[in-house]
Amino acid sequence: MTKDVIALTPTMPDVRTLLAGLYAGGPDLRVRTAADGAVVQLCAPDGNTLVSIEAPILIHTPGEPARLLGTKTTTPDTPVWWTEARATTALPEAGQLAGSFAGRLATVLGGTTWPPEAATTDVIPLTTDTTTTPANTTPHPAIDVLTDTTAVVLQDRPVIPMTSWLSDALRTAITSDRALHIVTPNTARLTLPTRNALGGHPHRWVVQDPHDGYRYYDGLSGAVLRWQNGTFAPTRTAPGATPVAPAFTNTTDTGERQLILALRTRHPADEQLILGRALETTWRHLTGTPPAGWSTAEPINLPWSPRQLTDLARRRAPQPTWLIAIGHPDRPALATIRIARTPAGVEEDITLSLGYGEYEPPPLEAIPSLAEALTTANHGLTSMLTSLRHAPRDLTIPPHIAPPPNPVALTLGPDTVHDIGPHHAQHPPLNLIPTQLGPASRPALHYALGDATDDQTWTTLKRLTQHLRMGT
Repeated sequence: MTKDVIALTPTMPDVRTLLAGLYAGGPDLRVRTAADGAVVQLCAPDGNTLVSIEAPILIHTPGEPARLLGTKTTTPDTPVWWTEARATTALPEAGQLAGSFAGRLATVLGGTTWPPEAATTDVIPLTTDTTTTPANTTPHPAIDVLTDTTAVVLQDRPVIPMTSWLSDALRTAITSDRALHIVTPNTARLTLPTRNALGGHPHRWVVQDPHDGYRYYDGLSGAVLRWQNGTFAPTRTAPGATPVAPAFTNTTDTGERQLILALRTRHPADEQLILGRALETTWRHLTGTPPAGWSTAEPINLPWSPRQLTDLARRRAPQPTWLIAIGHPDRPALATIRIARTPAGVEEDITLSLGYGEYEPPPLEAIPSLAEALTTANHGLTSMLTSLRHAPRDLTIPPHIAPPPNPVALTLGPDTVHDIGPHHAQHPPLNLIPTQLGPASRPALHYALGDATDDQTWTTLKRLTQHLRMGT
């Protein structure tokens, strides 16, 4: 596995400290920059990249290092500087060099490293003859294997976040018409942003199963995989079916649940627009606090600021902007936001997930008042679907089968009801009477579908949405 080593320090690594870390390989190794200076590479004398080091990130968000590195890991309080080094798998010394680089930063600046056992301050001599070792010709330091069809990234972290490394690797794969395959041990979990970014075929989460002869399987579908023709592809049985790995179906219901709210908003494109307010209102309504932080990748490092995220989206327009928001550690909550400029205005596509333990009832009783707050204030809500599912409280994705969420409620904003037709929207062919929100002249509607204990609510939702489409 590729070795990722992270130094967590209370102060920013200055040039002198970085140089001390870079000399972990002795004076014969070379240093160069990439990605417009955002990445420093430690290279062998012949130019082979051994370690790539990303620019330090200042993390203000409480609990963020523990969320991504494991709650059992000792991490310093925020704010903290996160400096990540990634070693190539092409040479055995590379992982040791990454550990020595991070260990030197932590020693000089009084910080810690992850994983702690990787850190040293030793000089690591390059004993491998790199002239006989194939050079790493992949187009990105996060990509370990590149074929005509697939970019493979090896990860051995307990939690696989959507870091800027991984985001760039995914972008590189897509622009070159390749699939991205992330290979992990079966103990790893994905964050929600990583799960959403993979998005299914042709991208894959490839899981190694040491209890089944190191067989590979898809961590999202369970399909047994094997490496063939330069990619991980499903194994076919004689009748043409794909077997499912036993480890994928071996699950235990812990009683933990996730409340999921999928919101869409639309705003006029004007200079006074501030985005993120619908998300903040939802967050406050359900948790009592606003989001703790936001960023374009994980770790999430910036304090929550609707104005700053609006400024970023405005600078990037007309290209869409993808963002992540995170909550405070005592109540797991995470949202992904996609902001796009369309002919109708500026649209936000938001998915907010909140985690609850076995004895923590999700606040379903708060959803009707939240719907009213979002539709009667100037939040531009067009729709909100609320659902509940059995899933880990910490919002990570394990490589096991997961039951689908059950719908709880559907809310339509006043513009959406107007486009459908108020009379048509208020009279679905079901034993379902929506609650009218706002003025009768231009109402919003809230449909209560159930408490997520009845699988038939999916049938109800399907019939309702079919009816609503007929009115548009």
